[in-house]
Amino acid sequence: MTPIVGILGGMGPAATVDLFDRIVRATPARTDQDHLRILIDNNPAVPDRTAAILEGGADPLPALRAGTAGLAAQGADLIAMPCNTAHHFLPAMQETTSVPIVDMIGETARDIARRHGAGRTVGIMATRGTIACGLYQRALRKAGLSAAVPAETEQDRLMEAIYGPEGIKAGAPAPGPRTLLREVAAALVEQGAEILLLGCTELPLVLDADDLPVPMAASNQILAEAVVRTALSS
Repeated sequence: MTPIVGILGGMGPAATVDLFDRIVRATPARTDQDHLRILIDNNPAVPDRTAAILEGGADPLPALRAGTAGLAAQGADLIAMPCNTAHHFLPAMQETTSVPIVDMIGETARDIARRHGAGRTVGIMATRGTIACGLYQRALRKAGLSAAVPAETEQDRLMEAIYGPEGIKAGAPAPGPRTLLREVAAALVEQGAEILLLGCTELPLVLDADDLPVPMAASNQILAEAVVRTALSS
């Protein structure tokens, strides 16, 4: 029997919808019955992950563990979490469940190495929390790649594009956030980035390949493909 996939979402809701859509489109299906069964826990009340990591904000781990347990209780055999920063808590989450949680960070780094070859420099576009944790820096290094991270000014622009009053989480239309993100991308390319990693699942909601001067790797697309590959090979 094909495994049931659980999506631990709400971080944010639009990124959760996007992952579901990408999984559907990545599935080689000719009929409804060929698609995966997917359970979604869209819990926007999970405390902000960056605030918890950098500012001593409310701990999201209890909510993340509860969501994982709830999906497992409903029958999920595999869990995907469309929030890069939340992967800081993945080891602690995995300790309390036997259901495997797909590691979006590792999958993304390995996918970049497969597609572009080792030794390349990857510019990381992610939240300040993800950058501070070194999640992608470690994963890229393990995959034989180098990492470039935004300078503080560019990181401020990136956070504004995500969290600002005219940002993606606020539901702002694409032109505003896109302009800020393109400035960040250009600065990373000036630093030597040969590939741009969209390491926040909200970024591909407003950016696509045509917006960037070098190839991009979208973590949510790579996660969707990993979920489909894992589920259909079981």
